[in-house]
Amino acid sequence: MSVVQLFTFHNLAFMNDIKKHIAFTLKKIRKEKGLSQEKLALSADIDRTYIQSIERGNRNVSIEILDKLSIALNIHISEFFKNY
Repeated sequence: MSVVQLFTFHNLAFMNDIKKHIAFTLKKIRKEKGLSQEKLALSADIDRTYIQSIERGNRNVSIEILDKLSIALNIHISEFFKNY
């Protein structure tokens, strides 16, 4: 495996881990707050299916979306990266 392939593989593994971490964290906080995906989506002005795909770990979430979610959940954006 070349250095470029190894670097690409490492970055893909890291991205999958961070997506999974954000997915788990979002779902955990949403449930702790007693919110459905639909209610969170309405509060954050995000489509409900987008919330669902984030919670499945299928999305590379932008900082703008994390900001909207953190405001809707009344948390600091850093909570999404806590313990990562």
